[in-house]
Amino acid sequence: MNQFNPLNQYASGPLPLYRRRPFSCILLLLLLLFILWRIIGAFLDYADQRGLFSGPRLGVLRVEGFIADSRDARRWAESLQQDETIAGVLLRIDSPGGAVAPAQEIYEAVKRLAAVKPVVVSMGTAAASGGYYIAVAGQELFANPATLTGSIGVKLQLTNVQGLAEKIGVSSLTLATGPYKNAGSPFESLTEDQRAYLEGLLRDMQEQFVAVIVENRKMPEEKVLSLANGKAYTGRQALEYGLIDALGDEEAAIARLAERCGIPRSSELVEAPAPEKPWWQGFLSLLGAQVEQELSRKAVAPEIQFYF
Repeated sequence: MNQFNPLNQYASGPLPLYRRRPFSCILLLLLLLFILWRIIGAFLDYADQRGLFSGPRLGVLRVEGFIADSRDARRWAESLQQDETIAGVLLRIDSPGGAVAPAQEIYEAVKRLAAVKPVVVSMGTAAASGGYYIAVAGQELFANPATLTGSIGVKLQLTNVQGLAEKIGVSSLTLATGPYKNAGSPFESLTEDQRAYLEGLLRDMQEQFVAVIVENRKMPEEKVLSLANGKAYTGRQALEYGLIDALGDEEAAIARLAERCGIPRSSELVEAPAPEKPWWQGFLSLLGAQVEQELSRKAVAPEIQFYF
């Protein structure tokens, strides 16, 4: 009778790893499948973002609300400019304007974009002041008949609480290195020289605004000057004055853009990706933006604006 020998089970060689450690092998297989799934998902996301399977696409650049910062708009404009699958861009503006420098920076970004790709502008409720400043960088401007646009001008809003401070017994003393350094202080009235100085700043910015319209709209300077009185115009009036090219909604502008690009209207529209952040952070950012916007309108510190 043969006695049991535990070494006999290896007589024909060691057992395969999957038989010796089946649980570990299953975990390893699942890990490999997960990694493969993530790689495929990342590739598909990249392919979708780059339009590798969809052909030419149309980008959408939105400028909405009070213009206080240019970073997001500039970055997205640059991304659309560099993306070879983007045939043209719809610039959708729904803004009454805002601070001067951010509006100029967005204008320059759109200008660079329009130098290499068709850019058609669609105006919403308003594309006034700084909103119109940005719009003229596009090659073709659409507005609704009741859109408020134009409002070509610059304003500086100052608040003076000197009388109130005196009534409640508050005094203010400011030391400055020159007679114009404290111009616009809420605790002191403007001198005639300070007023002339600030008005000179506004005139220079107004001249820049007019020059941009003359250059881009190919309009005589005299005509632009006659319209640059701070008035807002409806879309219908703006068409009559030559400030826009056509009346039509966003859909009409998209159709015209597709026509200029020589691609179907049904082509994919590519919007800027929404920033990923926790809901509470988004809520606080929104609240902070509203407070900042309100303060920017009512703050005692002077701010020059292209604003309706």
